Amino acid sequence: MSKEDSVRDLLNTTADEIHSHDNNPRAWQSWMIYLLERLEQKSVDENPSHQASFREMLSALDDVIRNRLRTGGW
Repeated sequence: MSKEDSVRDLLNTTADEIHSHDNNPRAWQSWMIYLLERLEQKSVDENPSHQASFREMLSALDDVIRNRLRTGGW
């Protein structure tokens, strides 16, 4: 199994756990924010110059979410 497959499996399990904790998608916002906060902290702890890259990733994520809301597809 590749590293990407392993991470994908972990994220699938995490999504199942969050859903089993509360099946209302509105409640998932706090978990999404928590995950983004942790990822940001990890990236900056490793290399402070990654802050700009993290912000670029958030901007790209914003574009993907807006496109999802507009078109209905990922």
